[in-house]
Formats: sequence, structure tokens, C-alpha cells
Amino acid sequence: MTRYFTAEHEWIDVDGSTATVGITDYAQSQLGDIVFVETPASGARVTKGGDAAVVESVKAASDVYAPVSGTVSEGNDALADDPALVNSDPEGEGWFFKLTLDDPSELDGLMDDAAYKAFIAGL
Repeated sequence: MTRYFTAEHEWIDVDGSTATVGITDYAQSQLGDIVFVETPASGARVTKGGDAAVVESVKAASDVYAPVSGTVSEGNDALADDPALVNSDPEGEGWFFKLTLDDPSELDGLMDDAAYKAFIAGL
């Protein structure tokens, strides 16, 4: 499985044509305590860079963007009952949705782990 990152602080784990998407530890730390998450419905179409989910914290509400285009196969239902999973395990159990990739070449513009770490170090 390969992990990529966006400049908007989403991560995407890719395994063949299937991917899991969430927000990074950096993003959740900037948001503070997460109180609500809205994930896309199964079967929804998302477009690279387009709104895909919503996360609300005690500080702000933010859109979560799709790192790539595809069809949502599953939203993380656990976040409805326990949105704080995004704070406690943002790059694991706090994932937002899974999708089937439309075009794997869209991954080419995303950052790997080292590039993302360098990116946030410069913020």
C-alpha cells in the first residue's frame, strides 16, 4: 500500500484501484477537538480537488477535498458516533472514506511522506 499527501492535508492510501482517504495528523492538530464529521455516501462521485466531506471542530468547520477522482465505496460510519477518532487516530481508524480510483495517473501530483514532512516544516 502506498500513501500520498495533498497540500490541503489529506492523505490517501492506495491499494490497486482502491483508496482510503482521511486528514493528516497535522490537519487534526490545527482543527482542535473534532465534534462532527460528514462523510460522502456510498456510490457518490468525487472529483480531484472537489469537496468530498466536512469536518467540524470546536474552532472551525472545514471541507475535506478528494485527492483523486473516483466513486465512493464506503464512508467511515464510526465517525458519526465518535468523531474524536479523527483526533486520536487521524491516519488510521479516523479515516473518512474509501473510493475506487477513476484515473491512477492523478496520484502523480501528490506528495510522498518525505515531501509532505518537508512541506509542513515550511508552514
